[in-house]
Amino acid sequence: MALSAPAAVAGLSAVAVSGFTTVASAQHAMPPAVVQVMTISREAVPLTRDLPGRIAAVRTAEVRPRVSGILQERVFRQGSIVKEGDVLYRIDPTLFRVAVASAKANLERAKAARVLAQQKADRQKELQRRNVSSAQEYDVAVATLAQAEADVAAAQAGLEQATVNLDYTEVRAPITGRIGRALVTEGALVTTGEVRPLAVIQQLDPVYADFTQSSTEVRRLRQDLAAGNIAKVAPDAAAVQLLFDDGESYAYKGKLLFSEASVDATTGQITLRAEFPNPKNELLPGLYVRVRIEQGRVDEAIAIPQQAVMRDASGAAQVYVIGEGDVAQTRQIELGQVTGDRWLVRGGLQPGDRIIVEGFQKIIPGGKVVPKPWGGPVGAKSAAAEQPSSPPRPDQAPRPDASKKN
Repeated sequence: MALSAPAAVAGLSAVAVSGFTTVASAQHAMPPAVVQVMTISREAVPLTRDLPGRIAAVRTAEVRPRVSGILQERVFRQGSIVKEGDVLYRIDPTLFRVAVASAKANLERAKAARVLAQQKADRQKELQRRNVSSAQEYDVAVATLAQAEADVAAAQAGLEQATVNLDYTEVRAPITGRIGRALVTEGALVTTGEVRPLAVIQQLDPVYADFTQSSTEVRRLRQDLAAGNIAKVAPDAAAVQLLFDDGESYAYKGKLLFSEASVDATTGQITLRAEFPNPKNELLPGLYVRVRIEQGRVDEAIAIPQQAVMRDASGAAQVYVIGEGDVAQTRQIELGQVTGDRWLVRGGLQPGDRIIVEGFQKIIPGGKVVPKPWGGPVGAKSAAAEQPSSPPRPDQAPRPDASKKN
C-alpha cells in the first residue's frame, strides 16, 4: 500500500533525527585521554637561580707611551693575541739616541775628572807624609776626589735614564691577551700625558661573569639557612653554569669567587662574581649571559615540573591528581621557590600521589584518563603523538600556570 506524502516526510525526518543522535553519541563517547604522569617522591633538591650578568676580562691593560715623540710604526695585527713584552709601536728614536750618546760622553768626562782627582789626592797624601804640604791642601784634594766620584755616579745614572728612554721608544705589551683596534695611527704625536690610550689588551682566558641578585632574595636565603629550612652549600662545591641569551648552555662549568659586601644604592642589587675558563675565546667582555648558581639544598623536598601547575580563576595553584579508577581531579597546592624548571611544593601533595604533567588541557575534572609515565620533554612529545585528538574544552579545563617557563 502506498504511503501518503505527509507520512513519507515524517518517516524521513525520524530517520534523520535518529542518525544525528547516533553521531552525537559517538562523538561524546571518545576514549579516555592519554596523559603523562609522574609519581610524587621526596628528594634532595638543589636551589638554583638564574641571574643576569655580563662577561668581564680578568685583566685589562691600556697601552700608553712612556716617552713623547712621533709614532713611526705599528707592529701588531689588530685583534690578534699578543704576548707580554711584544713590541706594539715604535716611536722615533733619533733624539733619544742623541741623548744616550751625550750621557755616555758626560760619563767619560766624569771618569777622567775622577782620575785626575785621584792622582792629586795620592800626591797630597805623600807630601803630607813627608810634611811638605799643609793639611788644608790635603783636605781639598780628598774633597775633590769625593766630588769626582759623585759626578761619575750622576753621569752613570744619566746614561741609564737615557738608555731606558730609548728603550721606551719601543712600546711593548704589558700583559698577554687579545689586543683590540689601534686607536692612534702612524705619524701622530704621542705624549706621556694623553688621556686616550694607543690600544687596549684584554686577557680572556679565564674570564669573569659579574651578575646581580636582589638583596631581598639574599636576605630570605640567609633566613632560610639560619632556620635550617635549606642546607648550605660550600662555595667551592657550588655548581655555577653559564647560559647564553638563546638558552644554550656553556660547555665549561665555573666557580663562584665572591659576593659584594654592600648593596647598590640605586638598584638594590648585590653583585656576585664567578670565573669561567674560556679556551676558545667564546666569551667576550660585555656579553650578556645568565648565570645559574646553586645557593642551597633542600633535603626531603617535593618538586614538580612547572608545566604541571595550573591556575584557577582566583590565581591559586593547582594540579591534576589521578585517583582510584584513573579518574583525574584537581587539587590546590602551596608552592614554594622555583629551582630550575621545577616548583618546590610546600603543601597539598604527598609521596605516592600521581599528578598529570602533560595532556591535562584535553581533560575535565572527574574524567577518566590513561596514565603513561612522564619521561621529560622528549617522552612527553612521543606520548603526545600517541594521544587521540579531541576538541579542547577551555570552558571546563583550568588555565595553565602563566608563570611557568617556556
